[in-house]
Amino acid sequence: MRLAAENLTLRAGGRAIVDGVSLEAQPGEFLALVGPNGSGKTTLIAMLAGLKRPHGGAATLDGRSVARMPRRDLARVLALVEQQAETTERLTARQAVELGRTPHLGALSPWGTRDDAIVADALEAVGMAPFADRLWHSLSGGERQRLHIARALAQEPKVLVLDEPTNHLDVEHQLGLLALVRRRGGTVLAALHDLNHAAMFADRIAVMEGGRLAAAGLPSDVLTPELIGAVFNVTAAVEIGADGRPFIRFAPPAMPRCDGWA
Repeated sequence: MRLAAENLTLRAGGRAIVDGVSLEAQPGEFLALVGPNGSGKTTLIAMLAGLKRPHGGAATLDGRSVARMPRRDLARVLALVEQQAETTERLTARQAVELGRTPHLGALSPWGTRDDAIVADALEAVGMAPFADRLWHSLSGGERQRLHIARALAQEPKVLVLDEPTNHLDVEHQLGLLALVRRRGGTVLAALHDLNHAAMFADRIAVMEGGRLAAAGLPSDVLTPELIGAVFNVTAAVEIGADGRPFIRFAPPAMPRCDGWA
Protein backbone atom coordinates (compact mmCIF):
# COMPACT_ATOMS: atom_id res chain seq x y z
CA MET A 1 0.00 0.00 0.00
CA ARG A 2 1.05 3.59 -0.67
CA LEU A 3 1.23 5.84 2.41
CA ALA A 4 1.36 9.53 1.54
CA ALA A 5 1.50 12.95 3.14
CA GLU A 6 -0.11 15.55 0.94
CA ASN A 7 0.82 19.09 2.06
CA LEU A 8 0.38 18.08 5.71
CA THR A 9 0.33 20.89 8.25
CA LEU A 10 -0.22 20.90 12.00
CA ARG A 11 0.03 23.95 14.26
CA ALA A 12 0.43 24.27 18.01
CA GLY A 13 1.01 27.33 20.17
CA GLY A 14 0.74 29.64 17.20
CA ARG A 15 3.45 27.96 15.13
CA ALA A 16 3.59 25.18 12.56
CA ILE A 17 5.03 21.96 13.99
CA VAL A 18 4.72 20.37 10.55
CA ASP A 19 4.52 22.83 7.69
CA GLY A 20 3.27 21.74 4.28
CA VAL A 21 5.05 18.39 4.06
CA SER A 22 4.45 16.17 1.05
CA LEU A 23 6.10 12.76 0.74
CA GLU A 24 5.14 9.18 0.07
CA ALA A 25 6.22 5.66 0.90
CA GLN A 26 5.61 3.51 -2.15
CA PRO A 27 4.27 -0.07 -1.88
CA GLY A 28 7.03 -2.32 -0.58
CA GLU A 29 9.40 0.57 0.11
CA PHE A 30 11.40 1.20 3.29
CA LEU A 31 11.37 4.98 3.73
CA ALA A 32 13.47 6.37 6.60
CA LEU A 33 12.56 9.69 8.18
CA VAL A 34 15.46 11.52 9.81
CA GLY A 35 16.02 14.93 11.33
CA PRO A 36 17.10 16.67 14.53
CA ASN A 37 14.97 16.58 17.67
CA GLY A 38 12.04 18.95 17.28
CA SER A 39 12.06 18.78 13.49
CA GLY A 40 8.50 17.40 13.34
CA LYS A 41 9.14 13.70 12.71
CA THR A 42 6.91 12.35 15.50
CA THR A 43 4.08 14.77 14.69
CA LEU A 44 4.23 13.84 11.00
CA ILE A 45 4.11 10.16 11.89
CA ALA A 46 1.15 10.74 14.21
CA MET A 47 -0.81 12.31 11.35
CA LEU A 48 0.15 9.57 8.90
CA ALA A 49 -0.94 6.92 11.43
CA GLY A 50 -4.25 8.64 12.14
CA LEU A 51 -3.47 9.70 15.72
CA LYS A 52 -3.60 13.43 14.97
CA ARG A 53 -5.82 15.29 12.53
CA PRO A 54 -3.95 17.79 10.38
CA HIS A 55 -4.90 21.45 10.20
CA GLY A 56 -4.12 21.33 6.50
CA GLY A 57 -3.49 18.72 3.83
CA ALA A 58 -4.21 15.01 4.11
CA ALA A 59 -2.64 11.68 5.00
CA THR A 60 -3.73 8.93 2.63
CA LEU A 61 -3.49 5.18 2.19
CA ASP A 62 -3.82 4.24 -1.47
CA GLY A 63 -5.61 7.55 -1.95
CA ARG A 64 -8.03 7.03 0.95
CA SER A 65 -8.03 9.59 3.77
CA VAL A 66 -6.46 8.10 6.91
CA ALA A 67 -8.39 10.51 9.14
CA ARG A 68 -11.72 9.30 7.72
CA MET A 69 -11.01 5.57 7.95
CA PRO A 70 -12.73 3.66 10.78
CA ARG A 71 -10.10 2.82 13.41
CA ARG A 72 -10.68 -0.92 13.05
CA ASP A 73 -10.26 -0.81 9.27
CA LEU A 74 -7.08 1.23 9.62
CA ALA A 75 -5.62 -1.16 12.22
CA ARG A 76 -6.11 -4.08 9.87
CA VAL A 77 -3.71 -2.59 7.34
CA LEU A 78 -1.45 -0.21 9.30
CA ALA A 79 0.48 -0.85 12.50
CA LEU A 80 2.22 1.86 14.51
CA VAL A 81 5.07 1.44 16.98
CA GLU A 82 5.43 4.57 19.08
CA GLN A 83 8.46 5.76 21.02
CA GLN A 84 6.71 5.27 24.35
CA ALA A 85 3.67 3.06 24.83
CA GLU A 86 2.99 1.66 28.26
CA THR A 87 0.14 -0.16 29.98
CA THR A 88 -1.14 -0.34 33.53
CA GLU A 89 -2.75 -3.71 32.88
CA ARG A 90 -1.29 -6.84 34.41
CA LEU A 91 -0.32 -8.49 31.14
CA THR A 92 2.15 -11.17 30.21
CA ALA A 93 4.45 -10.68 27.25
CA ARG A 94 2.31 -13.04 25.18
CA GLN A 95 -0.90 -11.21 26.07
CA ALA A 96 0.68 -7.89 25.05
CA VAL A 97 1.45 -9.33 21.62
CA GLU A 98 -2.01 -10.91 21.36
CA LEU A 99 -3.46 -7.39 21.35
CA GLY A 100 -2.16 -7.13 17.81
CA ARG A 101 -4.81 -9.60 16.69
CA THR A 102 -7.71 -7.49 18.02
CA PRO A 103 -8.56 -5.76 14.70
CA HIS A 104 -8.99 -9.14 13.03
CA LEU A 105 -11.31 -10.68 15.64
CA GLY A 106 -15.08 -10.53 15.82
CA ALA A 107 -18.24 -12.52 16.39
CA LEU A 108 -17.72 -14.35 13.10
CA SER A 109 -13.95 -14.65 13.48
CA PRO A 110 -13.11 -15.69 17.07
CA TRP A 111 -9.61 -16.46 18.30
CA GLY A 112 -8.26 -19.62 16.72
CA THR A 113 -5.16 -21.70 16.15
CA ARG A 114 -4.01 -19.38 13.37
CA ASP A 115 -3.96 -16.49 15.82
CA ASP A 116 -1.90 -18.58 18.26
CA ALA A 117 0.59 -19.33 15.48
CA ILE A 118 0.85 -15.69 14.39
CA VAL A 119 1.55 -14.54 17.96
CA ALA A 120 4.12 -17.32 18.48
CA ASP A 121 5.87 -16.38 15.23
CA ALA A 122 5.94 -12.68 16.21
CA LEU A 123 7.46 -13.46 19.61
CA GLU A 124 10.06 -15.69 17.96
CA ALA A 125 10.89 -13.07 15.34
CA VAL A 126 11.93 -10.51 17.98
CA GLY A 127 13.66 -13.03 20.24
CA MET A 128 11.05 -12.82 23.00
CA ALA A 129 9.60 -16.35 22.90
CA PRO A 130 11.50 -17.37 26.09
CA PHE A 131 9.88 -14.40 27.88
CA ALA A 132 6.31 -15.13 26.78
CA ASP A 133 4.99 -15.82 30.29
CA ARG A 134 6.83 -12.95 31.99
CA LEU A 135 4.73 -10.06 33.30
CA TRP A 136 5.06 -6.80 31.39
CA HIS A 137 6.26 -4.80 34.38
CA SER A 138 9.06 -7.26 35.07
CA LEU A 139 10.63 -6.61 31.66
CA SER A 140 13.35 -4.12 30.74
CA GLY A 141 12.75 -1.17 28.44
CA GLY A 142 14.46 -2.98 25.58
CA GLU A 143 12.38 -6.12 26.10
CA ARG A 144 9.18 -4.08 26.13
CA GLN A 145 10.23 -2.35 22.92
CA ARG A 146 10.74 -5.71 21.24
CA LEU A 147 7.24 -6.70 22.33
CA HIS A 148 5.82 -3.53 20.79
CA ILE A 149 7.40 -4.64 17.52
CA ALA A 150 6.01 -8.15 17.94
CA ARG A 151 2.52 -6.75 18.61
CA ALA A 152 2.76 -4.73 15.41
CA LEU A 153 3.90 -7.79 13.45
CA ALA A 154 0.97 -9.76 14.87
CA GLN A 155 -1.38 -7.26 13.23
CA GLU A 156 -0.11 -8.53 9.86
CA PRO A 157 -0.05 -4.96 8.51
CA LYS A 158 0.53 -3.98 4.94
CA VAL A 159 2.06 -0.73 6.23
CA LEU A 160 4.36 -0.55 9.25
CA VAL A 161 5.03 2.86 10.80
CA LEU A 162 7.84 3.06 13.36
CA ASP A 163 8.78 6.05 15.51
CA GLU A 164 12.34 5.60 16.78
CA PRO A 165 11.91 1.79 17.00
CA THR A 166 15.47 1.16 18.17
CA ASN A 167 15.06 3.17 21.38
CA HIS A 168 16.19 1.15 24.44
CA LEU A 169 17.72 -1.59 22.28
CA ASP A 170 21.34 -2.68 22.31
CA VAL A 171 23.30 -2.72 19.06
CA GLU A 172 22.58 -6.39 18.30
CA HIS A 173 18.83 -5.91 18.60
CA GLN A 174 18.86 -2.57 16.77
CA LEU A 175 20.40 -4.17 13.71
CA GLY A 176 18.32 -7.33 14.04
CA LEU A 177 15.09 -5.38 14.26
CA LEU A 178 15.78 -3.23 11.20
CA ALA A 179 16.88 -6.29 9.22
CA LEU A 180 13.67 -8.07 10.25
CA VAL A 181 11.52 -5.13 9.17
CA ARG A 182 13.26 -4.95 5.82
CA ARG A 183 13.00 -8.72 5.21
CA ARG A 184 9.30 -8.99 5.96
CA GLY A 185 8.39 -6.69 3.09
CA GLY A 186 5.39 -4.42 2.95
CA THR A 187 5.56 -0.65 3.13
CA VAL A 188 7.69 0.75 5.97
CA LEU A 189 8.02 4.31 7.24
CA ALA A 190 10.53 4.55 10.09
CA ALA A 191 11.77 7.61 11.97
CA LEU A 192 15.40 6.87 12.87
CA HIS A 193 18.01 8.77 14.87
CA ASP A 194 21.03 6.88 13.56
CA LEU A 195 21.90 8.10 10.07
CA ASN A 196 24.05 5.04 9.37
CA HIS A 197 21.10 2.79 10.18
CA ALA A 198 18.99 4.78 7.74
CA ALA A 199 21.72 4.49 5.10
CA MET A 200 22.10 0.76 5.69
CA PHE A 201 18.45 -0.32 5.53
CA ALA A 202 16.30 2.31 3.79
CA ASP A 203 15.45 2.45 0.09
CA ARG A 204 15.00 6.20 0.38
CA ILE A 205 15.54 8.82 3.09
CA ALA A 206 13.45 11.91 3.86
CA VAL A 207 15.04 14.65 5.96
CA MET A 208 12.98 16.92 8.23
CA GLU A 209 14.18 20.31 9.43
CA GLY A 210 12.10 22.87 11.31
CA GLY A 211 8.82 21.18 10.41
CA ARG A 212 9.58 21.13 6.69
CA LEU A 213 10.91 18.52 4.28
CA ALA A 214 14.54 19.46 3.64
CA ALA A 215 15.42 16.64 1.23
CA ALA A 216 14.28 13.25 0.00
CA GLY A 217 15.91 10.65 -2.21
CA LEU A 218 18.34 7.78 -2.33
CA PRO A 219 20.63 7.50 0.72
CA SER A 220 23.70 8.29 -1.37
CA ASP A 221 22.05 11.40 -2.80
CA VAL A 222 20.67 12.71 0.49
CA LEU A 223 23.33 11.94 3.08
CA THR A 224 26.05 14.30 1.91
CA PRO A 225 28.53 16.12 4.17
CA GLU A 226 26.91 19.41 3.17
CA LEU A 227 23.38 18.39 4.13
CA ILE A 228 24.49 16.66 7.33
CA GLY A 229 26.41 19.79 8.34
CA ALA A 230 23.54 22.14 7.52
CA VAL A 231 20.72 20.12 9.11
CA PHE A 232 22.43 18.37 12.01
CA ASN A 233 25.15 20.95 12.74
CA VAL A 234 27.95 18.37 12.77
CA THR A 235 31.00 17.72 10.62
CA ALA A 236 30.99 14.41 8.79
CA ALA A 237 32.81 12.52 6.06
CA VAL A 238 30.79 10.22 3.82
CA GLU A 239 32.17 7.10 2.15
CA ILE A 240 30.23 5.21 -0.53
CA GLY A 241 30.55 1.44 -0.20
CA ALA A 242 30.67 -1.18 -2.92
CA ASP A 243 26.90 -1.61 -2.51
CA GLY A 244 26.40 2.08 -3.30
CA ARG A 245 25.28 2.90 0.23
CA PRO A 246 26.90 5.69 2.21
CA PHE A 247 28.74 5.26 5.49
CA ILE A 248 29.11 8.33 7.69
CA ARG A 249 32.07 9.13 9.91
CA PHE A 250 31.40 11.93 12.36
CA ALA A 251 34.13 14.28 13.56
CA PRO A 252 34.11 15.12 17.29
CA PRO A 253 33.07 18.70 18.01
CA ALA A 254 35.77 21.23 18.77
CA MET A 255 36.14 21.65 22.53
CA PRO A 256 36.88 25.05 24.06
CA ARG A 257 40.29 25.29 25.65
CA CYS A 258 40.29 25.32 29.45
CA ASP A 259 43.62 25.68 31.19
CA GLY A 260 42.16 24.16 34.34
CA TRP A 261 41.71 20.79 32.63
CA ALA A 262 44.44 18.21 33.04
